[in-house]
Amino acid sequence: PGLSYGWIFNNSTLDLQEDGRRFVSQATGNLYLAKVEPWDVGHYRCAVSSAEAQRQVWGPPTALTLRGDGVMGEYEPKIEVRFPETTYAAKGSSVRLECFALGK
Repeated sequence: PGLSYGWIFNNSTLDLQEDGRRFVSQATGNLYLAKVEPWDVGHYRCAVSSAEAQRQVWGPPTALTLRGDGVMGEYEPKIEVRFPETTYAAKGSSVRLECFALGK
């Protein structure tokens, strides 16, 4: 609570509204990139801010590079479904079922 997350790309604040392919979860701080392009290659650093503590810290730079062979290797997409066999809900209530896929 009270933390906000952002990302620095090649020493500049990452503009998340630029093309709609990028998203930062304010719950986890994770950066998600859809459809990686050659201009996404570079160094990324997470920036965590606390308004209450009036402090900001940065993580170490992480390099993003493109593989030329098109092979994902050990990072092939992994899809997991973990729903209970039965989900109960009261009449008129709302139910939220999530689907999640992960790939690098």
